[in-house]
Amino acid sequence: MIRTALALALLSAVPLTHAAPDLTTVAERSGYEATGRYDEVVKLCADFQKAYPKAVRCFEFGRTPEGRPMLALAVSKSGALTAPQAKKLNVPVLLVQGGIHAGEIDGKDAGFLALRHALDGKAASGTLDKQVLLFVPVFNVDGHERFGKWNRPNQRGPVEMGWRVTAQNYNLNRDYVKADAPEMQAMLALVNAWDPLAYIDLHVTNGAKFQPDVSIQVEPVHGGDEALKVAGTALRENVMADLRKQGSDPKHFYISFAKTDDPQSGFVDEMSTPRFSTGYFPLRNRFAMLVETHSWKDYPTRVKITYNTIVSVLDQVARHGAEWRKLALAADGRSAALAGREFPLSYRTTDKTRTIDFAGYEYTRTPSDVSGGVWTKYDETKPQLWRVPLRDEVVPDRLVTAPAGGYLVPAAQAAMVATRLRQHGVTFKVLASAPGKVDVETFRADATKLTPQSVEGHQMMALEGSWKPEAREIGKGALFVPIAQPKARLVMTMLEPQGADSLAAWGLFNVSFERKEYMEEYVAEEVAREQLQDPQVAAAFQARLDSEPAFAKSPRARLEFFARRHASWDERFNLYPVLRTARVF
Repeated sequence: MIRTALALALLSAVPLTHAAPDLTTVAERSGYEATGRYDEVVKLCADFQKAYPKAVRCFEFGRTPEGRPMLALAVSKSGALTAPQAKKLNVPVLLVQGGIHAGEIDGKDAGFLALRHALDGKAASGTLDKQVLLFVPVFNVDGHERFGKWNRPNQRGPVEMGWRVTAQNYNLNRDYVKADAPEMQAMLALVNAWDPLAYIDLHVTNGAKFQPDVSIQVEPVHGGDEALKVAGTALRENVMADLRKQGSDPKHFYISFAKTDDPQSGFVDEMSTPRFSTGYFPLRNRFAMLVETHSWKDYPTRVKITYNTIVSVLDQVARHGAEWRKLALAADGRSAALAGREFPLSYRTTDKTRTIDFAGYEYTRTPSDVSGGVWTKYDETKPQLWRVPLRDEVVPDRLVTAPAGGYLVPAAQAAMVATRLRQHGVTFKVLASAPGKVDVETFRADATKLTPQSVEGHQMMALEGSWKPEAREIGKGALFVPIAQPKARLVMTMLEPQGADSLAAWGLFNVSFERKEYMEEYVAEEVAREQLQDPQVAAAFQARLDSEPAFAKSPRARLEFFARRHASWDERFNLYPVLRTARVF
C-alpha cells in the first residue's frame, strides 16, 4: 500500500503533458502477432518528432486518392532535417520505404523499431550523425486500410494486413516510369527533392516452402554505371554478411522458382525493368535495394530480419555514404556525356548455369484429382538439401546509340510528354519559335503488336522498326530534351520506343499507330490502273505477286500496294511522334 501511494504521488508530481510519448507499435506490444492501422503511423510520426525534436521531422508529402496523408519522417543528428539542408551540408540520404504492397508490411513495424533504437543508440550507434534517414512507413496507404485476415493467404502473419494494390487498383511497384498513380507521383516528387543516395524497398515474397529467409537484390550490380556496379555489389555483399552473422540465410537472387511450383527448375536472376524500383533508380545513378523476406517465416521472424537489414544499411551508408555519393555524382557526369555512346535498353540472363546447394524441405509432386495438374506438398519437419540450377549471368541485350543532341517532341505531343518528364525531374526546353525544317532521325514501325489484355490500365505496344535520317518541319512549342544531363539514362529509357518501359511501350502513343484514312476499293481499282502505266510500279507489283503468295491471294493487300503510293496516303501512319536530333536547341 505504501509503495502504491508513493508511486502515485511521484506520478502526480510529473505533469502529464510532459510525459514521454509511447513509441512502441501495436506489433511490438502484441509480440508481433498483429500490426496497427494507419492511424498508428499518423500518431507515431508526430510522437517521434515530439520525443526527438532536434533529430526527427514528421511531414506530409502527398495525399492518396481516398484523402489520406502520405507521411515521411526525416531523421538525422547531422542538423539536416529538410532537403535543402541535406544538400547544403552534403549529407547522404537513405530512403527506407515500407508497404508499397501493403499486405507485405514488415517494413513499417521493423522501421519504427530500428528508428527508435538508432535514436537511442541501441543499434546503428552514431550512424544518424552521418546521414539522413528518410522513412516512409507505408507507401500504399489506401491499400493498407483495405485491412483484413487472409489478404495474403500464402503468408504467415500478421493476423490482419492490408492489400497489395492501391484503391485505384494500381500496383505501385510497376509504376516507377509511367507514374500513373497519385501515390507514385508524390513519391517521385519526394525523390526529386531529396535525391536519396540509396532507396530501400521492403517486401515479402510469394512462393514455395524452403529454409532461406530473405533475398537481398541491389542495383546497380547487373546494369547501370560501371563504377556504381562495384559499389552496389559491395553494398549487397556487406549487408548479406551482416545478416549471416544474425543467423539468416540470405540470397542475392529472388527466391522464386524458374518454373512455377517446380523446385528442381532452380532459380534465375535478372535485371529488373524500370517499372520496378531496382530497375528505376540505377537510371538516376543511385542505389536501390529490394528486400524480400520469405512469406512462410512467421511475422516476428520476418520483422527481425527486416530490422537487421535496415540497421545494416544504416551502418553501410554511415561508413561509405560520402564515398558512394562522390561516385554517384561522378556517374551523373558520365551520363551527361552519353551522346554517341551505346546504352543498353534491356538486359537478358544467359543460359550459363551452375548448380547450387539450397536448403529446402522434403516434398512430393503428385497428380491432383482436383486441378488435373501436379500438386506439390512440402514437409517442413524434414529439412532437405536441394541441388538445383542457378542462372545469374546477366548481360546487356538491346543496345541503342544515344543521339548526339537529344530528342524533339512535336507540339501536339508536348504537353503529355512534358508532364511525364517533370515527374521525374528531367530537364527539357520548350521551343519559343519554330526552327523550321530540321535534319532528324525518325522511327517508323514496320510492325506493331498490342498486348491482348491491359497491363496496369494500359494496352502495351511492341514496335519493330529502326531510326532513319529524314528532314521534318518542327514548329513552335515543340520540346527539346537534351541528352547532356545527369538523367540521360532515364531520358533514353522513356523516349526510345523499343524500351520495355518506354512511354511508347506503355501505350501512350498508340493512336499514332492507328490507321485513320482509307481509300474505297472502287477508287483504289482506278488508282491502281493509273499507277500501272508506270513500268517501275508495274514491275514492283509483279515482283510482289511472284514472291509473296499471301500478298497475291489478298485483294486488300494488293490494292493497298497502290494506295501507299498515292498522294492521299497518311505519311504519319506508324510514325513514332518523337524524333532524335544531333542539334542542341
